Amino acid sequence: MTPVEERPRLAAERKLSGKYNCAQAVACTYAAAAGIDEDVMMRAAAAFGVGMGNMEGTCGALVGAGLVLGMTGRDRPACMRAMRQMMTEFNEMNGATQCRLLKGLDTGHVLRECHDCVADAARLLERHLDAPMASAQ
Repeated sequence: MTPVEERPRLAAERKLSGKYNCAQAVACTYAAAAGIDEDVMMRAAAAFGVGMGNMEGTCGALVGAGLVLGMTGRDRPACMRAMRQMMTEFNEMNGATQCRLLKGLDTGHVLRECHDCVADAARLLERHLDAPMASAQ
């Protein structure tokens, strides 16, 4: 299995283990690619579970992917473009980017399980990590 296939699977497994929130599952899986110690990444992503800030807002898996993007040497405009594209694609795939909507808290209809959101965000991140990076500004 190639890293492109392996890392999204590993991220989902981390989420399923119960030891990682969604942001941590993605961010820690890519800590080495971002040049960050995994323990440091675990702490950096700690506040982004259950939707950003535990408020059932932006999906934590997307926040974790954004943390990785920011640490991989992209300049700010390139990072922002990549994040917007990932969020747009995630929304097209799953029908929402908000944790509350994905979990179906108001409707009772789950759009996507958390571990699947984690794998989706990791797959989208893979595409951006493979893309040429702009030099840091």
